[in-house]
Amino acid sequence: MALPFPKKPYRTHGGVAVPHHKNTAALPTREMPPPKRVVIPMQQHIGAACEPLVKRGDHVLLGQCIGDSDAPLATPIHASVSGDVAEVGQVFISGSEPAVAVVIESDGKMERDPGNVPPAPVHDRFQLAAAARAAGLVGLGGAGFPVHAKLSVAPDKTVDTLIVNAAECEPYVTSDHREALENGKNVLDGIYKVKEILGVHRVIIAVEDNKPDAIRELSRIADNPALDPNDEVRVLTLKSRYPQGAEKVLIQACTGRKVPVGGLPVDVNCLVMNIASISFLASYLRTGFPLTLKRVTVDGPAVAHPQNVIVPIGTPIRDVMEFCGGYKAPAKKLLMGGPMMGIALYTDELPILKQNNAVLAFDDRAAAEPAPTDCIRCGSCVAACPMNLMPLKLEKAALRRDAAALKALDVLTCMECGSCAYACPAGRQLVQAIRLGKALVHNAGR
Repeated sequence: MALPFPKKPYRTHGGVAVPHHKNTAALPTREMPPPKRVVIPMQQHIGAACEPLVKRGDHVLLGQCIGDSDAPLATPIHASVSGDVAEVGQVFISGSEPAVAVVIESDGKMERDPGNVPPAPVHDRFQLAAAARAAGLVGLGGAGFPVHAKLSVAPDKTVDTLIVNAAECEPYVTSDHREALENGKNVLDGIYKVKEILGVHRVIIAVEDNKPDAIRELSRIADNPALDPNDEVRVLTLKSRYPQGAEKVLIQACTGRKVPVGGLPVDVNCLVMNIASISFLASYLRTGFPLTLKRVTVDGPAVAHPQNVIVPIGTPIRDVMEFCGGYKAPAKKLLMGGPMMGIALYTDELPILKQNNAVLAFDDRAAAEPAPTDCIRCGSCVAACPMNLMPLKLEKAALRRDAAALKALDVLTCMECGSCAYACPAGRQLVQAIRLGKALVHNAGR
């Protein structure tokens, strides 16, 4: 029996209305020339880090696998330029986390690895997952979850709904928006391959209503009887409300289903894929060329010429900024990702990673934060939390280092979206406290 498509989004709890600042939405993506040097960390995904497969002095080709691991969630890493390995050593990536990285000095030739050929035709979910892994594909919307693991649906699980996440609710970020406008046909090719292999008969492409041009383009393709003869792919327009693109929130908005605490989308018969991820999967199945490039939004009040840029993975952020005209004002705060969930960086020497979708630079005025004051018991944080948590109680438990109370309050359910802190009139640093609380719970369990 065919599942019905929702005429409008289902109601979800919480969230906040944030300013859009989609300054680069109408600007065509530009491709950056290869840099002189790339720094490619072996940790660009959720899961165990890869082991380097090359050593100093080795010559590598574009698309050559330079890192891999047998760990279940590990995803191969590929060279994004051709050239010589200058160093294999430890670097610090976003969040000040240490990681082993392969540093490649580009020879400027961008010679491709001849071994990258289209894979054999994919006929089942195991082959599809294997292809996603060989491509080095992770969630390109920011999470970095290995796509091969997401596609490895257990035999006892059923997926009846594929949700393509094009919500892009973070302010400033428009990289997925440009994917919809520039590669819409590729997106549909990826949808149909996943749909065919997993036997899904309902695909919902979820887009926020602040992207009318993307909605029109995707609807034009999805509503074409020649491309979608059984009318099983439709666009659902969502209200622009952060964090609409969060996986669990999105599933509820599109299907009315609630993912249980500690559960996964497949527990409610759903699969969620970012629009850029499913588009790239289609490209890989057609060309056999792995993930070596990434579209990132470069924006913020301190950036001279904001735009979307396709860059080789491992390119230092400083080089990307120079390609965008440099800084027009000193960058008081530099973020990898959006302003709500992005990670603050200590230097622009850090490299672009697979899961990066934006680099934002804020000047003194934009980066200024109000000093926190005493809680006024208004309940705004509770109303804003999409996971129905009590952020103030979590903050108090974290500050007194009460792991038992934090666990009882379901601290691990928090997705750190920042809605509570954004809504707080007292400027409480709720997310920082909750992150501390999560660490306390994890350490208490060891």
